[in-house]
Amino acid sequence: MMTLATDLLVTLAYGVVGIVLMGIGYVLVDVATPGRLHELIWVDRNRNAALLLASNLLGVGTIVVAAIVGSEDNFVTGIIGCAAYGILGLLIMAAAFLLLDLATPGRLGEILVDPEPHPAVWVSAVIHLAAGAVVAAAIS
Repeated sequence: MMTLATDLLVTLAYGVVGIVLMGIGYVLVDVATPGRLHELIWVDRNRNAALLLASNLLGVGTIVVAAIVGSEDNFVTGIIGCAAYGILGLLIMAAAFLLLDLATPGRLGEILVDPEPHPAVWVSAVIHLAAGAVVAAAIS
């Protein structure tokens, strides 16, 4: 019974770290988009903003999963790794977004608020997913 209780607490701790990291990712996407992200997605139903946020969250989730798997059942190493790799992954995703913005015409943040779907958002979303996958692969 103690193992179940311990496993549940460890799972809760990883879940909290993952949620905090996804919250930070949400804030970073919100900063990158003109206007308020929650209004863009939930009120205006902006698919561009939703795609970028979803890719960011999936990228972070991929990193957290890899950090848990790579922890080799060492909770301290795992929880610190989740936080550290998660923050690093978010920084890499933000840098990739900024580099893409610099390398392409127009302002990528402004494209995100356009009510019409835009192909540039797909490119940015794939960058988020690829950055998450690269960090995840580096963990193992």
